[in-house]
Amino acid sequence: MQGREPSMDDASSRPRTSSYRPTTSGGYYSTSQGTGYTYSNDYSIEEEEESEDEDVFAYVPPTTADQQAGVPSSILQSPGSPPNDSAEPRHVTFPAPVFDPSSPPHGSGQPSSNALSNLLLLHQQALNPPPTGVVETPPSTDSQHAVDDPYRLRRIEPQTPLSIDGHSLSQYESTKVSSRRGNLSLTSGKEKTRDGEPNYGTSSGKSHSVSRLESSPSIIDSESRAESIKMGFDFDTLGDEEDDSPFPEVRASVSNIDDPEMPAMTLRMWFIGLILCLISSALNVYYTFRSPAPSVAPLALVLVAYPIGKFLAFVIPTKTYRLPRWIGGLEFSLNPGPWNIKEHVLVYIMANVAVTPPYALNAIVVLQVYYGIAYGFGFDITLVLATQLTGFGLAGLCRRFLVWPASMVWPQNLVACTLLNTLHAEEDEETGGISRYRFFMYLFGGSFIFFFLPGFLFTALSVFSWVCWIAPRNVPVNQLFGVATGLGMSVITFDWSQVTWIGSPLMIPWWAEVHVFAGFVIFYWIMVPILYYTNTWRLAHFPISANVLYDKFGHEYNVTRVLTPQDKFDMEAYKNYSPLYLPATLAMTYLLAFTLSTCVLVHTLLYHGRTLVNGFKRMKVEKDDIHAKLMRNYPEVPDWWYGIAFITFFACAITAMEVWKTGVPIWALLLAVLLPVIYVLPSGFIYAMTGQSITLNLIAQIIPGTLLPGNPLANMVFKAYSVQTLTEATFFVQDLKLGHYIKVPPRSTFLVQLVCTCLAAFVQVGVKQWMFANIHDICTSDQKSSLTCPHNQVFFTASAIWGLVGPKRQFGPGSVYYPFLYAIIIGAFLPFPFWLWQRWHPKSRVKYISTPIVLNGVGFIPPATGINYSSWFVVGFIFQYWIRRRNFLWWSKFNYVTSAALDAGTVFCFIFIFFTLQYPKGGVTLNWWGNEVWMDTEDYKRTAFIHGPVPQT
Repeated sequence: MQGREPSMDDASSRPRTSSYRPTTSGGYYSTSQGTGYTYSNDYSIEEEEESEDEDVFAYVPPTTADQQAGVPSSILQSPGSPPNDSAEPRHVTFPAPVFDPSSPPHGSGQPSSNALSNLLLLHQQALNPPPTGVVETPPSTDSQHAVDDPYRLRRIEPQTPLSIDGHSLSQYESTKVSSRRGNLSLTSGKEKTRDGEPNYGTSSGKSHSVSRLESSPSIIDSESRAESIKMGFDFDTLGDEEDDSPFPEVRASVSNIDDPEMPAMTLRMWFIGLILCLISSALNVYYTFRSPAPSVAPLALVLVAYPIGKFLAFVIPTKTYRLPRWIGGLEFSLNPGPWNIKEHVLVYIMANVAVTPPYALNAIVVLQVYYGIAYGFGFDITLVLATQLTGFGLAGLCRRFLVWPASMVWPQNLVACTLLNTLHAEEDEETGGISRYRFFMYLFGGSFIFFFLPGFLFTALSVFSWVCWIAPRNVPVNQLFGVATGLGMSVITFDWSQVTWIGSPLMIPWWAEVHVFAGFVIFYWIMVPILYYTNTWRLAHFPISANVLYDKFGHEYNVTRVLTPQDKFDMEAYKNYSPLYLPATLAMTYLLAFTLSTCVLVHTLLYHGRTLVNGFKRMKVEKDDIHAKLMRNYPEVPDWWYGIAFITFFACAITAMEVWKTGVPIWALLLAVLLPVIYVLPSGFIYAMTGQSITLNLIAQIIPGTLLPGNPLANMVFKAYSVQTLTEATFFVQDLKLGHYIKVPPRSTFLVQLVCTCLAAFVQVGVKQWMFANIHDICTSDQKSSLTCPHNQVFFTASAIWGLVGPKRQFGPGSVYYPFLYAIIIGAFLPFPFWLWQRWHPKSRVKYISTPIVLNGVGFIPPATGINYSSWFVVGFIFQYWIRRRNFLWWSKFNYVTSAALDAGTVFCFIFIFFTLQYPKGGVTLNWWGNEVWMDTEDYKRTAFIHGPVPQT
């Protein structure tokens, strides 16, 4: 993302944080103690002191394709690796992963002839490599044994003496071979990449073969205890790290091996996935109309799906069925084997596309409830499908930019990958270390129990505004140190949901966290207090932080006072009532949004220009990592599939507007879809590298408000279509990357996303229709089940302000906020100084600064408050900087497990509290000091610094 020296972030030039590389490639699958993934700890670990420059991805942005161009081959070599003297491509080979499933137990004294024959065959292949260009199919990971999990690699336990290249292996019973020292040199034949270009180097599973076994006297550790040999691939000897991702975060979370024969599109996957998808989509639509509202999180569905999948794999017969020949003669089985990670990740992808209620539902509900316009089920489902799936087509067209390159990390997926790998892998049982699964369960249970304190028993621990408790009537102190509406300078909270309100701090890279918090400090801890206490833009007459709009009397703006009986804008009433005023943090958010609208585009052209040009020319954007190579085993989804989806669902939007005579012009829809097309790559680059999303809310309201003034329906449709298309495109790309990491066939991911989104849309619209037809006084403030529609109220207010009052009156000449427009010009020039400086001084740390991340990272305020940022950064510092530097081994194994466990435990406890204590019969409340002290403060009461009406000029 940033302008940096090309060598800094290249995979091969990245210094190690220790003498070994903590990656899943160092593991093996154990069957002696039950199937499960196990890390091999047969190497000695020598921790080294690391500086800020030693771990590139931890402290600086990952190198983009533009910055990788032109890097000398000498720079692309790993430290300590032998130079690549030959320009000829090396031939890649793999040893057989299974020596003998029926070999006698270790220590039995019986030689294993099959193990010996396999080792001899391996040695023979090493001495006589296949001719150049001959590509051998890699071995399957099937254990070839009826009682074994066919998707687990087996331990190697040879007992027979053997000699390889003059090195005697006669003392196997008293020696061991480190999996990190059994070195294999990799080469490859010529093969085609996705874009049809020839590629040399390591390749995916079907093009690996064995050429030679590098061995040295260090292979044998004669002083070690008797133990089995663990043959592994030591890719550290390669000049480029093609065996794995260049980023340690990815290596710590994502497996770099694959079994192409592992089934994914199974009937039980569809059964589990669709059931959970439909139930979760229905529940979340119901709860979106309620306040407070729990939600069913995708991680929770992952945990629910796991035991169901294991149970079905246990009870369903493994019989194979064959269809009649006249309909194809296809063979299938209801139970193709153990419940595996590829089935599980497809269920997770189904959950991801279904759990979030469609944004267009807000427009539909506001039309029906506040404007009295109801077009019926046909209009509702057509609009929802259009807004949900236009982004689906757009996402697929961006794969070569946002999915295939290794630098597109997508930090959110690392937590999901870690959780999935934890559920499907047992680790370190034989070494005495705690497994990640056991660690997850312990922490999950602990977080579930602990959340009862800040979530119900002692809520002051959540809103831990301890400074305000000392001076509850001091307005400036409450505004600066408050948690409910203040700037959060008190820093501390014991509520994990508060810490992760803007995203898990264990997931976001440290360099991005520094950018985000720096922007927060500059704009909200420095600039906002200065503007507020100097009463700039009349800010001091309103609370310092709020997500509502105000009138000149200091009260919340009453939109109904500026509406005619026909729900049109009443200019005379507006003049008699009041202009619209913004609180300080919301004003700063709009100011930054104006700046970001141009800054992100210019930054993308400067820092990703070559990537965009090469991508549109169908040239390779970046050198493939191991995950991209392994995905070559599977046929890609043609671009025209996604193109048809894009055109089809855009046609649905036109149909909805024309058939039901909404009055929204077609050219407005073209503009609405043009915005996400322009912003999808800039937004995707930032989201994939930092975990911070960019939305179009501001622009998507200003454009229709300017071009179609006084038309709230057009404003709502334009906003829903633009915002939802970009948001859904980002989420679909994120799921494509998750499938890429888990090695799911791309066409399986395509089908799952399309089918589940369509079915979920029907369920979501159906639930909405049922609720408004059967629930009395829904969306009223005194609804007995608390179905007050809080999100729809905010959407209605925005539609009235931007669609009725309009941006010209709010930001035009003569308005209080007219200076905000200059931020658009400033944003266009803001990236240039940093870009030019890093070109003139390539070694300067200025090259690490990303202006869009600084501007965008604080975009959650409001409704987020300062405590969500300050506590988030403190926790991020502990895990992503301090622990990562001090104990990288622990961090690489447990960091993302910790995040997943705390998230899941908190969500489950919240749902449990809601359904058992808060929802039934009006709920249970505990009235005591710990649940009331934080409410008796000026922070909670939203007190303004200056009382009285705003003086009019």
